[in-house]
Amino acid sequence: MMSVGNSRKAAPATQASLIQGLQRALQLDFFNDLFGGNEQVVTPHRPPSTVDPATGTRKRQILIQDQVLDYELRRSKRRSIGFLISDDGLRITAPRWVTIADIEQAIREKQQWIIAKLREKRTQSERRLQATMRWEDGARLPYLGQHLHLRIVHHGRTAVTHDIEQATLNISLPPEFTEQQLKDRVQSWLQQEAKRVFNQRMPLYASKLGVSYHSMSLSSAGTRWGSCTAQGKIRLNWRLIHFSLDIIDYVVAHELSHLREMNHSADFWATVESIYPNYENAKQQLRRHASADLPVF
Repeated sequence: MMSVGNSRKAAPATQASLIQGLQRALQLDFFNDLFGGNEQVVTPHRPPSTVDPATGTRKRQILIQDQVLDYELRRSKRRSIGFLISDDGLRITAPRWVTIADIEQAIREKQQWIIAKLREKRTQSERRLQATMRWEDGARLPYLGQHLHLRIVHHGRTAVTHDIEQATLNISLPPEFTEQQLKDRVQSWLQQEAKRVFNQRMPLYASKLGVSYHSMSLSSAGTRWGSCTAQGKIRLNWRLIHFSLDIIDYVVAHELSHLREMNHSADFWATVESIYPNYENAKQQLRRHASADLPVF
């Protein structure tokens, strides 16, 4: 049983504890006001990380330049810390033995690059939303760096014809056609055009380089414009048909140069330059455009 004397001694301690708690609450309110009521603030009670139940990946946060930065952390057998900016934000892949403190120090060292790339990715996403193609009669379709206007007709046999003089693509569809039917017809035509154009450009640059390739096929990769195997099998992304011939030629020269140098060394880029001197400009154009301005099928 607690004595009256002990109870009296405990009262000031309890009062001090309450005062400290109130001060702590006021401090948190102050910081919430400082950073804005709608902004997330990293406070000591926030868990250090969460696990996305859908993907099983670990999500973490760090305070950079007065803003909370979310990032996905993956562990692997790689020897260094890797940074990737995607539509989902920042993803970091690090060796299992690297501490969180080391990872966050690496983030701070690269914070200017990270923030710049995140802004660039956000701008691309906004451009993609603004440039979303409306699949209807009169829509503009990017083709070889220019635009074609879609013209939908409901008579005659099923066909897609390109009127070069009028810069139109005439598509025959039933009166009650669906948007997906229109997309499928246009995509099929674009892929045929891609194969035709690529097969014209490939021999030209192979001859300049003095190499021969085994085959060329179309790719639908999400992030790669081309690939080349040691056996000479080259794949080119059919979406290149949206871009100008200069950009297509750069990718063709790039992949054929891998038949000389299966890497991206200085010797490789010298090989590209030997058959495509203006490659740096084309490379930058392709990076700026990426896939933000392309129609979604």
